[in-house]
Amino acid sequence: MRFSSEPPSLSDREFLILRELIRERTGLHFDDSKREMLADRLAPCLQERHFEAFIDYYYLLKHGPHAEEEWGRVLDALSVPETYFWREFDQVRALVDVIVPEHFARRPTEPLRIWSAACATGEEPLTILMALAEAGWLGRVPIEIVASDGSAAALARARKGVYRERSFRNLSTTLRQKYFRPVDEGWQVLPELQTHIRWERVNLAAPFEMARCLPADCIFCRNVFIYFCGETVGKIVRRFAEGMSRPGYLFVGVSESLIRYSQEFELQEIGGAFVYVLK
Repeated sequence: MRFSSEPPSLSDREFLILRELIRERTGLHFDDSKREMLADRLAPCLQERHFEAFIDYYYLLKHGPHAEEEWGRVLDALSVPETYFWREFDQVRALVDVIVPEHFARRPTEPLRIWSAACATGEEPLTILMALAEAGWLGRVPIEIVASDGSAAALARARKGVYRERSFRNLSTTLRQKYFRPVDEGWQVLPELQTHIRWERVNLAAPFEMARCLPADCIFCRNVFIYFCGETVGKIVRRFAEGMSRPGYLFVGVSESLIRYSQEFELQEIGGAFVYVLK
């Protein structure tokens, strides 16, 4: 069967059952206004399989013998790798200036475990590392950093560590020259910095996958919950709480709020930034 030159249309029934399956499997929610977006992003997956209808792709994801492999392609297609260095830096500053010294004052020999739970192409965990290095913490105290994303394609780019100008729009030239070296494709992070990160592919809607990154003292999950429905947000936050040490610190995006979804965390101002602290 040959795929038509025109992408297939997504019928009402196909949209409803497909978005529900995606929500159950990945946590991502597509409301009615994002129907065309969902169709556009999945169209190349149908084309690769030579399907002419979304219902065929639905059955592949639901019952196909290679469904697990195909879900990886879905996560790659639906991921939103919009990030850059030094993004919403006040929270990172609160981590470095307040949370880190308090942790090692209480437990001098116990590692501080930090999880960047939706790291996309890696700019967030590298920002944390650079800030720790600039403050003199890196290499002086035991700090463990794990960075995860649901998209294998995004993680491959993060592991490669090569970035273009768009990623540096908030980073000073001085820091770029200190922690990166120019290469043909852009700028590559220095290996000695990147080796501090353990990269993991994790679907936040899958508890057994999340377990690979827990326990943690600090979790950065910023600008992610805006893509999930409230029920999914609540489940993820509860899993965070179950796997965090006390006090545990959860960093979300400045436009995100957990007030409606969680009673486990209390919003506090720390070092000039708002952080959710495990009760």
